[in-house]
Amino acid sequence: MKNVVLKTEMPDVGVPRHGKVRDIYDLGEHLLLVVTDRVSAFDVVLPNGIPGKGKVLTDISVFWFKQMEDMVKNHIVAIDVKDFPRNLHKYSDMLEGRSLIVKKAKVLPVECIVRGYISGSGWKSYQKDGTVCGIELSSGLVESSKIEQPVFTPSTKAESGHDTNIPFDEAEKIVGADTAAKLRDLSLSIYERARDYAGSKGIIIADTKMEFGIYNDEIILIDELLTPDSSRFWSIKDYGPGRSQDSFDKQIVRDYLLTLDWDQTPPGPALPEDIVNRTSERYREIVRILAGQ
Repeated sequence: MKNVVLKTEMPDVGVPRHGKVRDIYDLGEHLLLVVTDRVSAFDVVLPNGIPGKGKVLTDISVFWFKQMEDMVKNHIVAIDVKDFPRNLHKYSDMLEGRSLIVKKAKVLPVECIVRGYISGSGWKSYQKDGTVCGIELSSGLVESSKIEQPVFTPSTKAESGHDTNIPFDEAEKIVGADTAAKLRDLSLSIYERARDYAGSKGIIIADTKMEFGIYNDEIILIDELLTPDSSRFWSIKDYGPGRSQDSFDKQIVRDYLLTLDWDQTPPGPALPEDIVNRTSERYREIVRILAGQ
């Protein structure tokens, strides 16, 4: 498939650490973060990717990082390849638009999740006992209901497999009470600003996941921010509580995989061209709506 970057190879730069989507190179003082077109579902990386996905995730993250700069610093050092170290310039065709030079922050081992609507694992938890991560919610909510006040529901960061939702007091034990409170307050403020902006563009941000690190003794935003891979984006005009919503993300991929006789363990099945093309357009659509790119 043309124009798809599934893995990066830059022998003179070093061997990257591979995430599900990102390849991370240690440059000494900084890191090189390359967002590939790999796609994962049910925690399995699939053999073929989504054209342009890495560039969309990079564009929308950079857009949101800039929107939040007055609230919290972020990890970005350089965005354009021309501003990268010289030895990377020869790889510009592969790197342009999908890579960042970033600060080497100490990653805080808590995923910061904010939910404004009840969906996914939050909905499953609510159905059991009316709570999400130990937070009691109003009675009578249905799937995709708006939550009266957005809630902060942290989770542990898993190196592989699923992250695990935890109550706030568990997050306090992991990172300390003061840091946990700062993460909660920052996450809620970022979500509320993004929610209001997206709402003006006809988009609901149902929930989102953020990551933070410590750099020069300050909390900064790292990784990605408010992307289709870390958030649920719904159309306001198509929204209706009481059912699942059509998301601007890889839901098309998940729905297709659920039709297969596959046990959701590696290796994952290849995606047909129609599913790839529809998913690619879905990613491009949300970045056009929110960031005008």
